Amino acid sequence: MNKDKHISELEERLSKLENAFVFLQQENTFLKKDNKILRHRVSELEAKCNSNSSNSSRPPSSDGYQKKPAFPRKSEGKKGGQKGHKGNNLKQISSVDQIVKCLPNPCVCGHIFNQSELKISEKRQVFDLPNPQLFITEYQIHKGKCPNCGKVHRGVAPQGVTAPTQYGSGAKSFVVMLNTLFNVPYKKIQLLFEDLFGYPINESTIYSANEKCFDKLQSSEDIIKESIIASTLGHSDESGIRIEGKLQWLHVFSNRLYTHLFVHPNRGLAAMQSNKSALNNFHGWLIHDSYHSYFKFLGINHALCGAHILRELQGVVDAENKKWAGVFHKFFMQVYQMPFEERIRRKQHIINRYLLICKLGERTEPPPVKTKGRRKRTKGRNLVERLIKDKDMILAFAFNDNIPFTNNLAERDVRPVKTKQKVSSTFRSFHGAEMYARIQSFISTTRKNNRNVFNELRTTFDGYNFLTEAGK
Repeated sequence: MNKDKHISELEERLSKLENAFVFLQQENTFLKKDNKILRHRVSELEAKCNSNSSNSSRPPSSDGYQKKPAFPRKSEGKKGGQKGHKGNNLKQISSVDQIVKCLPNPCVCGHIFNQSELKISEKRQVFDLPNPQLFITEYQIHKGKCPNCGKVHRGVAPQGVTAPTQYGSGAKSFVVMLNTLFNVPYKKIQLLFEDLFGYPINESTIYSANEKCFDKLQSSEDIIKESIIASTLGHSDESGIRIEGKLQWLHVFSNRLYTHLFVHPNRGLAAMQSNKSALNNFHGWLIHDSYHSYFKFLGINHALCGAHILRELQGVVDAENKKWAGVFHKFFMQVYQMPFEERIRRKQHIINRYLLICKLGERTEPPPVKTKGRRKRTKGRNLVERLIKDKDMILAFAFNDNIPFTNNLAERDVRPVKTKQKVSSTFRSFHGAEMYARIQSFISTTRKNNRNVFNELRTTFDGYNFLTEAGK
């Protein structure tokens, strides 16, 4: 009897232990899964905190006081211009505006030198600014009455001279340059204008000069777009700007000689397929980052920016210490530094090595983790999958001598707007941002073609410039 009771108690305790064991197994499985998700989340947050311009797409300005100089200062070495540096110092010219003769004093014996006894021993030239002043032209409109028929005849002022007093194309070009190219606010332009010329130009006059320049550059913008469309290579990028306190987007499409900028409320496909954009009609090679909207243009040959790939690889190394990413980073830099002829000769070896490192990354990176109905991939997993999928776009520079390694040209073309916003914080209106984009497009194009910006803006106000003349 006691023996049966004892067996029954043991069986009951065993059943409880089995139930507890099953529960602990289930709880352990849940905790392992939860721990895996949390570890992944912690890894993401640490990577975000440790990201900077060298290992992510963040701009250098976001690095703050931790930003490293682009070219670290050497502790030792020769000071001043280094060997191979091309100097750009002043050189004497033959045609000068004024000559001041420095004659010797009379001799101690009392002889005074005359001009025939002297010769030039040395020339020294001083380059300086004259006192700035406005050049004021008065147009006197005359009229007269014919003594024979009595008809009154009146002279006509030149085209554009419509008011009793007004600023000319030179003054307008000057304020447009100050505001657009040098990012000087209206108030400071007023102060500068008064200090230089004695006339406190009105804010409305500055705005009108920008608006008139914007209107005059319509045909120039069309020529710029057509020129980029006709080229075999283009660069594209986009950057957020603030207009009336709201986030909107400045888009750039450019090449070595031309720059086209436009503003749009959207960043992606809606902007790129709008009538402002030239991408719809472009069929050459387009260099860009991996922003998904660019891949919607199927009639374009795509090449990805190598600098973005290097930063992403460095981000995986810094955040997750993954060996494959470091190996790929080193391999990618070796391909970039390799002479083009050697790349062509070793093409199959480069491709094989590329795929081999990607396979190492695939084996190293953890498979996707299912969270809330979708599979979450690590940063490294996403990168290695893109490296495999976009291989031809990433290696386009290696086997085509006309394709650059980076998209730096587009980034340089869009960078001036960031300085503009640091000064002004926001554009007051969408139309103001449009004016900036068109004028800056022309200024950038003028610089790329080694033209004088002031002279080209001045002739633009007069009705022509180097683009419209060439289009005749």
